[in-house]
Amino acid sequence: MSLNSFNNQEKSEEKVKAVVLAGGEGLRLRPLTYYFQKCMIPIGSKQKPLLEYVIRLLRYHSITEVCILAGYKADQIENYFDDGRRFGVKISYVLDAFNMKGTACALLNAYLAGVLNENNLLLIYYGDILTNLNIKDVLNYHKEKGATATVVLSMNYPIQVGIAELSNDFRIVKFVEKPDLKVPVSIGVLVLSGRVFAYLKQMWNGGYCDLDIMRDLIPFLISRNESVFGYVTSSFWYDVGTTEKYEKLPNYTIEKELSFLF
Repeated sequence: MSLNSFNNQEKSEEKVKAVVLAGGEGLRLRPLTYYFQKCMIPIGSKQKPLLEYVIRLLRYHSITEVCILAGYKADQIENYFDDGRRFGVKISYVLDAFNMKGTACALLNAYLAGVLNENNLLLIYYGDILTNLNIKDVLNYHKEKGATATVVLSMNYPIQVGIAELSNDFRIVKFVEKPDLKVPVSIGVLVLSGRVFAYLKQMWNGGYCDLDIMRDLIPFLISRNESVFGYVTSSFWYDVGTTEKYEKLPNYTIEKELSFLF
């Protein structure tokens, strides 16, 4: 069943609200995350928390209402950012519910708590991602398409192993070390119409919830013939989600790509 009954007037009234996913325990970043919430690890020569770059990027693109979905070491986030006034934004916090696991359930939990609603246009941002993406362009694209969901994609994902091309007798005829994977991959940023909450309620059985945005919600929307679009970008982006990636993130890259935020 499609929920495309919302008319253009209702769509135009959707209020943009950023939703930052910052509740994970950061298992791939251990032992750092024994001490830090993963989005609070210090980066760059300024040693600012990763999340500060996210908040500053949102503010740079005039998004001033931010909902942080938190859980593990949430106090670190709230103690640093408080209500967001220092950064020119208004921040609300929703803590993970004990019976809800996964990013889609965290989103549903914020809806049930009354912090998010159907009239919101949701800019979803995974809290361990760095990017200089033009968020205004993504939002405009989403609106022009009349989309239910818009997933930001990159065609330049460097894989961490070498790729061999083999002949019929298994002779290596070509070898490329750590090439870019030329397929569209999600960079951890997407836009959702507030009407997805109706779908989330359909997917939830009313008890324990274990749903993921990318694994469960996006395929569900596609299966219901909702308009799900990809926005392909060549912008800088970096997933800081593992200890190896964190150690290999040079200060000069951050200064080059993100200094405009300061």
